[in-house]
Amino acid sequence: MKFKGVIFDLDGTLVNSIEDLADSMNRVLLNHHFPTHSIDAYKTFLGKGILNLVHVSIPETDQDEQTVNTCFTQMIDTYRNNCTIKTKPYDGIIDLLDELKSRKIKLNVLSNKADKFTKEIVQKLLPDYFDIVTGLTTEETKKPNPKIALQMSTKMGINTENILFIGDTGIDMQTSSNANMHGVGVLWGFREKEELINSGAKSIISHPMELINLI
Repeated sequence: MKFKGVIFDLDGTLVNSIEDLADSMNRVLLNHHFPTHSIDAYKTFLGKGILNLVHVSIPETDQDEQTVNTCFTQMIDTYRNNCTIKTKPYDGIIDLLDELKSRKIKLNVLSNKADKFTKEIVQKLLPDYFDIVTGLTTEETKKPNPKIALQMSTKMGINTENILFIGDTGIDMQTSSNANMHGVGVLWGFREKEELINSGAKSIISHPMELINLI
């Protein structure tokens, strides 16, 4: 078996969280009398962490440091109470995780979502599947920086070339390349196939169970 470990992105890969994120951000924007955004718009905003989400959601004329920081704090408070209301695993994810676990594949999560939200969502919606669950703690280690992915490789005791890195954005594919892992782009998430391929995806799948063909 070539691949012995898997690192999953969270949003747009394991769970569909777009509505909770959009609802929370739009509430913050309305509080400041800023224009809100559609679900499709938020799909292009996500992938670089909540601070970046807040920054790009605010009108360009109001992106001063104080406003961004205030809205970021409000977004964290709002999302904390709403992060698992509409969020749920994508169809086929539970079946995939069950199959991978039965094959003794080591499973991990690496997200640019804040670490506390990453852990909370995984614990509530996908408990008992993952060895390591890590979200964003510092901007310096944000994907596509491969530092955390490489640390996971070391903790698993698996060479990077024997690890699948699964994600739905170009950021994820760049991370996989930077870490010398096999990047698998998923088409059920927030971005298009072209972005995934252009960012270095080595495989593309359109349903979770297709991943088994790579194992």
